[in-house]
Amino acid sequence: MKSILKPITLYKLFFLFFGISLTLNSQNKQLQALTLEDGLPQSQVYAIAQDDKGYLWLGTQGGGLARFDGKTFKVYNETNGLVSNYINAITTKNDTVYIGTKRGLSVKLKNKFLTIDTPEINKMSVFEDQIVVLTIKGVYVIDENLSVKKANLHRDIDTVKANDLIYFDNNYWLATQDGLWKFDGQVSVPDHIEKLESGDFKSIIGFENKIIASTFNDGTIVFDSRDFEDQILIREPLRINSTTLINNQIWVATQHDGVSVIDTKSWSEILVLNTTNGVSVPHVRQVFKDKQSNIWIATSGGGLYKYFQNSFKHYNIETGLNGNRVYAVHHSNKAIWISNSEAGLIRIDNYGVHDIDIPEAFSEVKIKTITSDENGNIWAGSDGRGVLFKGKTIRDSIAIDTIKNTMVTFPKAIEITKVLNTDNGFPFDWIRKIQVTSDAIYAATYSSGIVEFNYNPKTDSLQVLKTFATAEGIADLYIKDMVKDEDNRLWYATKNGHLGFIFNNKVSHLGAVLKRNTAINAIVFKEETLYLGTAGKGIWWSNDEDFSSFKKLEGAKKSTSENIYQLIFDDQDYLWVGTERGVDKLELDKDNSIKDAFFFGRNDGFLGVETCLNAVDKDENGHLWFGALYGLTEYQPTEIARDTEKPKLFLEDVQVEFESIAAITATEANFNTVLKLNPDQRQMSFSFKTVDLDHPNGVEYRYKLNDNEWSPWSKNNSQDLPELNFGDHNFFVQSRNHRWKESEILKFPFFVERPLYKKLWFQGLLIGAVILVLVFFVHQYIKRLKRKNSEDKKRLELENHLLTLEQKALRLQMNPHFIFNVLNGIKAMAPTKLDKMNETVNSFATLLRETLINSRKETISLDQEIKTIRHYIEVERLMAEKPFEYRIDLKTDLDAEEILIPPMLIQPFIENAIRHGILKGPRQGELKVEFTNNKKFLKVTITDNGIGIFSSQQHKQKTDHQSMALTVTKERLESISGKNALEMSEIKLKDGRIGGTTIVFKIPLETDY
Repeated sequence: MKSILKPITLYKLFFLFFGISLTLNSQNKQLQALTLEDGLPQSQVYAIAQDDKGYLWLGTQGGGLARFDGKTFKVYNETNGLVSNYINAITTKNDTVYIGTKRGLSVKLKNKFLTIDTPEINKMSVFEDQIVVLTIKGVYVIDENLSVKKANLHRDIDTVKANDLIYFDNNYWLATQDGLWKFDGQVSVPDHIEKLESGDFKSIIGFENKIIASTFNDGTIVFDSRDFEDQILIREPLRINSTTLINNQIWVATQHDGVSVIDTKSWSEILVLNTTNGVSVPHVRQVFKDKQSNIWIATSGGGLYKYFQNSFKHYNIETGLNGNRVYAVHHSNKAIWISNSEAGLIRIDNYGVHDIDIPEAFSEVKIKTITSDENGNIWAGSDGRGVLFKGKTIRDSIAIDTIKNTMVTFPKAIEITKVLNTDNGFPFDWIRKIQVTSDAIYAATYSSGIVEFNYNPKTDSLQVLKTFATAEGIADLYIKDMVKDEDNRLWYATKNGHLGFIFNNKVSHLGAVLKRNTAINAIVFKEETLYLGTAGKGIWWSNDEDFSSFKKLEGAKKSTSENIYQLIFDDQDYLWVGTERGVDKLELDKDNSIKDAFFFGRNDGFLGVETCLNAVDKDENGHLWFGALYGLTEYQPTEIARDTEKPKLFLEDVQVEFESIAAITATEANFNTVLKLNPDQRQMSFSFKTVDLDHPNGVEYRYKLNDNEWSPWSKNNSQDLPELNFGDHNFFVQSRNHRWKESEILKFPFFVERPLYKKLWFQGLLIGAVILVLVFFVHQYIKRLKRKNSEDKKRLELENHLLTLEQKALRLQMNPHFIFNVLNGIKAMAPTKLDKMNETVNSFATLLRETLINSRKETISLDQEIKTIRHYIEVERLMAEKPFEYRIDLKTDLDAEEILIPPMLIQPFIENAIRHGILKGPRQGELKVEFTNNKKFLKVTITDNGIGIFSSQQHKQKTDHQSMALTVTKERLESISGKNALEMSEIKLKDGRIGGTTIVFKIPLETDY
């Protein structure tokens, strides 16, 4: 056996001698404590495990079980069904958590606990479908049905405490309180078993071809898995509780010495984490690496620690600072100078942290700015105490040459510390920023502008060259930052958002360049581009020649805060942004757009959290130094390997009508089973989760239903779906982490059953029944309608026949009247006009024959009617004692022979115009008959120049036969054309006298084609 006395002993002695450097080195590996104040139920954490969802499960001694999501702890204990609050071991499989306690095994299935009776459990291991439980009385096996069985391995094993079991190189390796064992076959029924070594073995690791077996108090044995005799003995550390293989390193948890990290190449100790460098107690139970490459340390009495492997080194009171607040940071001569709370100046170099001796006036004041000149002298500005100069100068010194017995003068370096304030001629005491140029020193005050001065330490002389204030053109005197560009221009930014520069003792004040009333906290130049960090409005940039316009720095990603306190570029051209939440590392493209953003906060090793105004600098190695409220942080640009797997998304809960449904187990996948809901279940609620132990507040979610648009990304991890439509649905949800890396889309299918009245078969049946009923009623209706139509037809035929008879009767009424009038006229001619009487008789005979022929017809042609009218007018002219003229005008677009009209319809109006109008009038008689038409009607206009129809009616005798013809004709018109078909009016002359009568009526246009 090869024994190794660890070379770490000399290593420790070296750093104990030099003290601080070891402490500082260890701070590059950060520790974050999670205690009772953070929600941990008990400070004694004995077990850690992580499930498939990403939750961290912690077993405590007395506080029960805790589930951690990176932000909060959820506690389960005996009141929830846990068999005991004293937990020694935890393991997980799928969505099930196995908890080994002092009183047996508890199995967490969703929201309930099952208890399996076993002795006190020390550890558990998962092998395929089995859970192997190591107890204080041997080994037990639990199958997938949660049936427990004692494994009878060997009589020397079955009754002793089993501590660890692994399967490596086709063999099982078992660590017990009584020794180290090896066997093959199955756990419950081994084929061959042998004891390799006696002792209290606590832990076993298989690595490459090596078995690493650790005892409680006899060190660690490393041997070939196939040759036990080829051994290496690592004598320290001792009192080992457990070991874990992380990144090819052995992390050893001990009872009295914290954690030791053993290199697997040299088998030497390379790191110790204990009470000297951040762990509050020496008793460590387990070390665990999660899926995001974080390392967790479970302690007995100190709670839980998160260990960061990152590029940040943190300095605070525990590492030598006088206080945690760092107001100013400056790099000079391979050292970092900082102002430390109100506790003076600190210098950090390769030899450690050094408290700088300064005047008492500066030892209890805020030093807000530190810089250096080309000679390495330090300049510091304070709140209310002026400027501090600390440096060296060469002065002549006098000595006696004892050989020559003469006085000689030689140069000697003298350290000088000088305070410049209003007591000794400096104009201001409140200094915000100091900038050194080749010609002078500039000090920006809080509210009095900028002063240019020189100080000669050799002669101890102060020279105030000039003050730049309102009179010199600085419109806003509240200076926030001041920097020098490559052209030796001195730029300043102010509280009210003003920007300007001083060049050749001339102020160029650009004014409020952002056009926003917000303070510009930080200025930085990158080549010819100027960047401004504001208070609440983000970062702005400009590369104009005159910097007249600025654009906001935006892009695919964005900074975590709009409150900018610090700006600096590293050697890889990343822009680092200090905010109240930590620091952001921004990657910019050639167009000054944010291509990518990396946030570093407390969970990433940036323990200072809130940065301080302009307290940032870069050293000669390219390391960045950030001053913050909780210490000083150094960033060393190294790549740390981190797992970059996609975030996992799972459904925490699915509720239907506000009641949770059965277990949901799928994550990052589609659910194969469609959830079927009844018609009354139309409200669903989904709760979903992605566990991110590093950035729990950086996780965002989006979701959609069916083919709708995705919702905007938000931190809301639940969604209600009320009043769902019937039918098939798919709920989709996705998450992304703080780096915007997206999870797989999770799909949850479900189906809302349609109610009976909405089902197609029921609707079809109902429609069919309705159609049959409608057909029956329609059939009955049609029968009734046909019967009614038949009756109506008979009635209409009868009415039509009666109407025809009535029309004929009307015509028969008219004809006797006409004949009576003519005969009376002929009778009047007999005594005196015998010849004229004979002509009248002949004409009347012709007219009478035509009238008799036409009276038998329903309609005659307009041409025939006009002939009859002409014969009638001629008869009237022969009988009239007074001559008159007449004219018949046909103004139609149709031939008179084609137009059909009822017979003897016009004659009564002409008779009335002649006998009661023309013959009684004082003028030569004139009669005009005119026919016009449109598409629907034939219009007849009869005009005479008689005494007027109304005057005629007043003078003629009131006899029945006088108005018979006109009355009958009106009735005929109403039966043919409807009411108001006839219009009669008198013609009035200019002198007011009656000039005749106009009769207008219309009948429906009827043709013979």
